[in-house]
Amino acid sequence: MFIPLYDTNRLRHIRLQYVTIGLIVVNALVYLATALGGESFSNAAVLGLGFIPSVVHDTAELDPRFIVIPESLSYLTYSFLHADIFHLGGNMLFLWVFGDNVEDALGHIRYLIFYLLCAVAGAAFQGLVAWDSQVPLIGASGAIAGVVVAYLILYPRVKVWVLAFARIPLRIPAFIPLILWVLFQVVMFAAGGEDQISWACHIGGIIAGAVLVLVLRSRGVPLFAGADDDAAVAAPNQPQATAEPLAPEPPAATPRWGRGNASSSD
Repeated sequence: MFIPLYDTNRLRHIRLQYVTIGLIVVNALVYLATALGGESFSNAAVLGLGFIPSVVHDTAELDPRFIVIPESLSYLTYSFLHADIFHLGGNMLFLWVFGDNVEDALGHIRYLIFYLLCAVAGAAFQGLVAWDSQVPLIGASGAIAGVVVAYLILYPRVKVWVLAFARIPLRIPAFIPLILWVLFQVVMFAAGGEDQISWACHIGGIIAGAVLVLVLRSRGVPLFAGADDDAAVAAPNQPQATAEPLAPEPPAATPRWGRGNASSSD
């Protein structure tokens, strides 16, 4: 539907979004490790670290060769695995554009908690919808969905650059593409869209993000904010007022820098 490119929303409370950067780096490193490990290693990682509802709910058993973590940890570990470079790149682009300002509004620690809980919520909702599914769930989409809806609630009127239909550059208020994005997830979930995409995971992340941002945002951070106010700049054709001296200066007057001397323009 659209590809986010850039927003005009500066950081107000933090100097650097190092949690967002760290999450991007970790996701990229995990992808590189699985990709470089070969197909067998990648498949083992997906089975061992992906979220498999039937395994978590004890309706199926995982081959002991692939058991590397407690089943409950897969509610988190799945979100750091990606199927291919496009899957990774799309998720990380959304995180880069929108994550920094959500981190700014929540603070570093609360933002990390927020991100991980949105990932958990995405897996949990997928597990409720597909209780007996044996298909592994992977990808950061649940957490990213939470970040997107948090940005929508915090900064709906900030202008963002997007590529509409992947080819038309537009600079529009954030609420336009983000509301459309949320509605698209809801419609695809209700319609039972593509099997390869877990729309339920997205919905779980959206619900968690909408609730958690209200609870975890820093004190004094408003909701539904717009862009930063532009500094007032005089119009180029506007005449500038000048102060006329009340009386002519003495011919040989020296500069009066001392305290207590009145300026001739007062």
